[in-house]
Amino acid sequence: MIQWQYYPKSDASPPIASAVISAFQSAADVIDSAHNTLDSNDVLAAITPQLQAAGFQVETGKKAADKIQVPVLFGRNGKLEKWFDADAYHDDAGFVLEVEAGRGVINNQFLKDLFQACMMHGVSHLGIAVRNDYRGAADFEKVVQFFDTMYASNRLRLPLDGILVVGY
Repeated sequence: MIQWQYYPKSDASPPIASAVISAFQSAADVIDSAHNTLDSNDVLAAITPQLQAAGFQVETGKKAADKIQVPVLFGRNGKLEKWFDADAYHDDAGFVLEVEAGRGVINNQFLKDLFQACMMHGVSHLGIAVRNDYRGAADFEKVVQFFDTMYASNRLRLPLDGILVVGY
């Protein structure tokens, strides 16, 4: 079952978020964490065709040439000085997607994803996908609870227009 929540809750999700949700829904039978134990690369591979059809660049491997580098800092003469790798990136929409599996919550990888997206040049939306079920733990629920608290407290201002959390 694919679940999702868009933040802030006072905003409707943008069309690009709908494309991401559709990509996960199209592969639900293959990636559903209640019945499958795929790693994040396998989940990303299952949704790659749909993401690419929506205009995303998608990481295709672990070699440098296969990675998607999103700029963070520009040095002299405009040379890219610092970047973070993303699982998928839609340049026109400013949407970066990170797909996590086992370490999504247990190692707080979703927080690293949030931090990195906030530093990325031109990124206005972040998508974080986590398992619904990881070894009996409700990872999606934990991430949603974190963002519910963050947005409700209103103490932290993010440079992002929105965050999409997808549970698979």
